[in-house]
Amino acid sequence: HRRFDYRPKPDPYCQARYTFCPTGSAIPVMKEEDVIEVYRLQAPVWEFKYGDLLGHLKIMHDAVGFKSSLTGKSYTMEWYELFQLGNCTFPHLRPGMDAPFWCNQGAACFYEGIDYAHWKENGTLVLVTTISGAMFNEMAKWVKYDNETGIYYETWTVQASPDKQSVVWFDSYECSKFILRTYQKLADLGAVFKKIQTNYTSIILFSGEPIFLGNETSIFGPLGNKTLAAAIRDFYYPFKPHRTVGEFFVDLLKIIDRVILNRQFYLFYNLEYWFLPMKFPYLKIIYEEVPLPTGSKTSFG
Repeated sequence: HRRFDYRPKPDPYCQARYTFCPTGSAIPVMKEEDVIEVYRLQAPVWEFKYGDLLGHLKIMHDAVGFKSSLTGKSYTMEWYELFQLGNCTFPHLRPGMDAPFWCNQGAACFYEGIDYAHWKENGTLVLVTTISGAMFNEMAKWVKYDNETGIYYETWTVQASPDKQSVVWFDSYECSKFILRTYQKLADLGAVFKKIQTNYTSIILFSGEPIFLGNETSIFGPLGNKTLAAAIRDFYYPFKPHRTVGEFFVDLLKIIDRVILNRQFYLFYNLEYWFLPMKFPYLKIIYEEVPLPTGSKTSFG
């Protein structure tokens, strides 16, 4: 996943149904001698709307919580889509524009308080380590860097097969990856994590070796490949938001025809397009263990 020099301003065309980070605040500077508890937070995606429904499918959202011993204040930090998941996964086909239009930025959100009921009810709220205020402040600097340079959400992991040792063609870049990066940063700063099992959700596409197609200019520009441009637009068309149930089922049949029967998928990754020759089992949602990290420095406390 490529890093960028800066975060571009989102286009006004991109609109969120739910405001991104509505109560967000700056990350505070902690007193160096503070002892801060770090919590693993996990709950079903869209739990506020659908309750535990997506939890049954193990489609989970991850965050991290902090609690200061000196002030008693708690905080939540997470990373998610600016314009909801659908916009990060598929583009808009706008009238008068040849190229698909993407609203696929993701970012970190930090706010005061931990909604204990939300995380405990259908998910996880568990202490994973304690850190010093000095370590927290170092982590905060890293979060700023990570947030300004890792700007695009990526839903899909793409693998050659379901085997654990399988080649990973493309890695996802979503909420759980941010939490894993945060844990690793804390471990590198000296945090010692408890030995508990930690599982995360991945949505995996299975594909033969991907074929590079080009970027927006080389495909959709004045000297672009008109046949390929039409094929990509045609592929994305059935993934648009649907007004009626009937419309949804018609487009679902088109998606099954393309992805499973014709084994085709067009992936947009690092601002470039790739063709995926799809393979059985085509798509899988997994909930697998990723162990908490071990650090590289002397431990704190």
